[in-house]
Amino acid sequence: MASSALISILITFLVIILVLYLVQRLPLDARMRQIAQIIVIIIGIISLLKYLAVF
Repeated sequence: MASSALISILITFLVIILVLYLVQRLPLDARMRQIAQIIVIIIGIISLLKYLAVF
């Protein structure tokens, strides 16, 4: 059970990093890119907290 949760957390963390990288590659102005990064980070934190059984 613990290894399954650890793998899920690791996969979620890697997906967050990948999406943040892809947001950096988008042809957006700096303000929109920053907003997109903040949204991705918030969603990622909520997902990680879900795996840690906080929610």
